[in-house]
Amino acid sequence: MAFSGKYQLESHENFEAFMKAIGLPDDEIEKGKDIKSISEIHQDGNDFKVTVTAGTKVVLYSFTVGEECELETFTGEKAKTVVHMDGNKLMVCLKGIESVTELNGDTIINILTFDGIVYQRISRRIS
Repeated sequence: MAFSGKYQLESHENFEAFMKAIGLPDDEIEKGKDIKSISEIHQDGNDFKVTVTAGTKVVLYSFTVGEECELETFTGEKAKTVVHMDGNKLMVCLKGIESVTELNGDTIINILTFDGIVYQRISRRIS
């Protein structure tokens, strides 16, 4: 399955506890909790370009599965990591945050874990 498409956040669980655990300031958590982010994904084989727009903030990611890349965390820190793919799942560990992103039809389920706290995001394809 190809990840390419535009997806809008439909729901998320445990946002505030997770963001607090990773060190996001309370004012940023408050601002972000009701934003329905848009993720635009372009996949060409193992090459990915992802644009995430959350309110006025736009973050660009570019990576090739299996190769070292630099990604940005929710707190704005950048770190080197390797994204892995297993079927319809992308997996990465970045600064102690484990992320599994699964494509299921027109739905992307992203499960992030940090210090035993699980944050789940569900996004639906809008184009």
